[in-house]
Amino acid sequence: VFSFGVLVLEIVSGQRWNCFRNGETIEDLLAIVWRNWREGTVSNIMDPSLRDGPRTEMQRCIHIGLLCVQEHAANRPNMVSVLLMLNSFSISLPVPSQPALYMQSNMDSSVPFSAMNNSRETRPDGSESKSLGGSINEASITDVYPR
Repeated sequence: VFSFGVLVLEIVSGQRWNCFRNGETIEDLLAIVWRNWREGTVSNIMDPSLRDGPRTEMQRCIHIGLLCVQEHAANRPNMVSVLLMLNSFSISLPVPSQPALYMQSNMDSSVPFSAMNNSRETRPDGSESKSLGGSINEASITDVYPR
C-alpha cells in the first residue's frame, strides 16, 4: 500500500520521489505533498498537464495517496479499501497523518544541493563515475549465491 501511495503522488504531481531544495530546506516528495496538504494548497503540486482535469478527483487522489503513506502501517488502508475509495465518492476519507520517511531538514545554504546528491568516484583504471544520491554500507557483507 505504501508504494502504491507513492506512485499515486508521483503521478498526480508529475514528480519522482527525489529530494528538492526549497530555500534553506531540503524536502522529498512526501514532505512537499504533506506541507501543501496542511496549507490547503494541493493545487500547487498538481502536474500542469493534469490541472485541466476534475480538481476534486485530483485532490481525492492526493488524499488517498497520503493515507497510503502514513507513518504507522496500522493507520494505512488496505488495497481493498483503497479501491473502494477510488471508485466511490460516497465514502468519506479519514484525515491523513504525517507520512512515513518524512524528510525535511535545514542545511547550510553555502552547500549546493547538487553537492549533497552527487559524488565522483575514481575507479582503479583511472576513469571516474558519478554517483547520484547513493551511499555505501560498510557494516554488512552480502554474498550472492544463485538459486
